[in-house]
Amino acid sequence: MASTTFGQGARGKDKGAEHMDKARESGEEALHKAKDAGKEVMQQTKEMGEDAMQKAKQAGTEVLGKAKEAAVAAGEMASHTASAVGQKADDITAAAGHSVREWGDALSRKSPHEGITGAAAHAVAEGVKGSGQYIEEHKLSGMAKDVEQVIKNHPIPALLLCFGLGFCVGRVFKD
Repeated sequence: MASTTFGQGARGKDKGAEHMDKARESGEEALHKAKDAGKEVMQQTKEMGEDAMQKAKQAGTEVLGKAKEAAVAAGEMASHTASAVGQKADDITAAAGHSVREWGDALSRKSPHEGITGAAAHAVAEGVKGSGQYIEEHKLSGMAKDVEQVIKNHPIPALLLCFGLGFCVGRVFKD
């Protein structure tokens, strides 16, 4: 009878370890999906920026050949285009944030709700939802302002971070 109880206890520990592994895997998967979503947003933003730069170069070439009044009109048009590109980048970022937040909601609904696994899954889901909500609410322009504020509040660590990143990038491209 004691060996039966011991056997059931060992199976319970195995199941607990299995649940912890599943929770860890879910957390890692959530992190990878969040990273992928961030990379996708950054890629889309980069592509839009390159497209805007190309359009700005074309507009600049046309403006050189026109009179002063045409240059003023083209300048106004470029300003509106840049504003529209910024708005589009904010819209794409907000949409990505919304998707991340919804994914966090789905993760929260589908994960266990009890025990250590439930607590871990809940923490991961809340982290994902919070990240998505931040991205959705602040958009790209708000995140840039937040980074600017952090740099203003902590200039020396920001400079050290920049130097460190520059050094690492230099080492990568040196080889």
